[in-house]
Amino acid sequence: MNTLFDKIWDKHVVQQLPDGPTQLYIDRLYCHEVTSPQAFDGMRARGLKCFRPDHIYCMPDHNTPTHDQDKPIEDPVSAKQVSTLAQNAKEFGLTHYAMMSKDNGIIHVVGPEKGLSLPGMTIVCGDSHTSTHGAMGAVAFGIGTSEVEMVMASECILQQKPKSMRISINGKLQKGVTAKDVALYLMSQLTTSGATGYFVEYAGDVVKNLSMEGRLTLCNLSIEMGARGGFVAPDETTFEYIKGREFAPKGEAWDKAVAYWKTLKSGDDAVFDKELVFDAKDIEPRITYGTNPGMGIGITEAIPQGEGAGFQKSLDYMGFKAGEKLLGKEIDYVFLGACTNGRIEDFRAFASIAKGRKKCERVVAWLVPGSWAVDQQIREEGIDKILEEAGFEIRQPGCSACLAMNDDKVPAGKYSVSTSNRNFEGRQGPGSRTILCSPLVAAAAAVTGKITDPRELL
Repeated sequence: MNTLFDKIWDKHVVQQLPDGPTQLYIDRLYCHEVTSPQAFDGMRARGLKCFRPDHIYCMPDHNTPTHDQDKPIEDPVSAKQVSTLAQNAKEFGLTHYAMMSKDNGIIHVVGPEKGLSLPGMTIVCGDSHTSTHGAMGAVAFGIGTSEVEMVMASECILQQKPKSMRISINGKLQKGVTAKDVALYLMSQLTTSGATGYFVEYAGDVVKNLSMEGRLTLCNLSIEMGARGGFVAPDETTFEYIKGREFAPKGEAWDKAVAYWKTLKSGDDAVFDKELVFDAKDIEPRITYGTNPGMGIGITEAIPQGEGAGFQKSLDYMGFKAGEKLLGKEIDYVFLGACTNGRIEDFRAFASIAKGRKKCERVVAWLVPGSWAVDQQIREEGIDKILEEAGFEIRQPGCSACLAMNDDKVPAGKYSVSTSNRNFEGRQGPGSRTILCSPLVAAAAAVTGKITDPRELL
């Protein structure tokens, strides 16, 4: 044992039920508008108040339109969900970052950038991509609606302890290869169920050298391998990122916090239930060809010969054939954003390829910052000017075209090259066809109108 996961988990155990789950203390609950209404209704029905309201933060993001946010939301369902969250937060005395406020954005982008997600914490949200916050050196995972209610009422949750896995990626990433490509590569190797029942610690040279944004992307996609969550041990990169942020400890408290955070690592004698090691030289820019994130290839590779009716159904839906290469394939939409790739580093990467070039005229491009703070940074750095000169428009923050819960829907049959996290059938709109990739691959497709190896444009 003696893994970092054990250390954080054990520190949060309230009690272990005989032959049953663990009662685990939760440090931070994030609530968005989609999975929280039933939890609030349950609290109301039982006459309960939130046990620790100052540990709960609410924010609309899934249903948020990415244009005209100062006007009423046109879609009645979205409008209802967003307004209900505001009412519930007010009634239960919770912090609420409303649409159009400088604090708003995608909850999994805002949490780390405000210093709300910190090393050693347990963090939950009614959203599977809560694993993102593991990049801070936290144990973070998605929970169901009834569990959201449980945390509101008691600041605890009943959980079976997952097994531990360490994935090490060693060596140095090639030019044009990003954290997103690493994650897509791991998913293709492990499949979408290969880490089921495990909590993954990412390690090795590649992970150590990733920026915080890169680590957030990597941890975000842990869930797509079936893992309960994924995290990275905190180090100087983590501390540097957190320092000075709004909710980060200050002064003496900071020194004390860092001293504790430095103890948060797996021991040299740590025993994991499973260990996997990969080599960075095997990873090139990646794209997906199917209808789950594990169906991916290197951008220069051909679609493999798969087996079973499910594999063929997936290819039929996408309009692809085994043995086909996707380089040069014409595309219709490009989406940069989501809790996977909506951070400043992702916009810098996209702009590095867009600079001095023009958007392909027939391509519809949605460039959506993950938060208003990211939007501000884009403008401060002049990235907005580079993108505007290339023919791109920056939209307002929100989950956008990651999922078809707002106005940004890809039409049936159209190909979308997307930096989001899922390519399920209809995920970006009924009948839409999603090809997952990094911001560099997305930018290359946006300026050429087809799937292009970004290394040719760098």
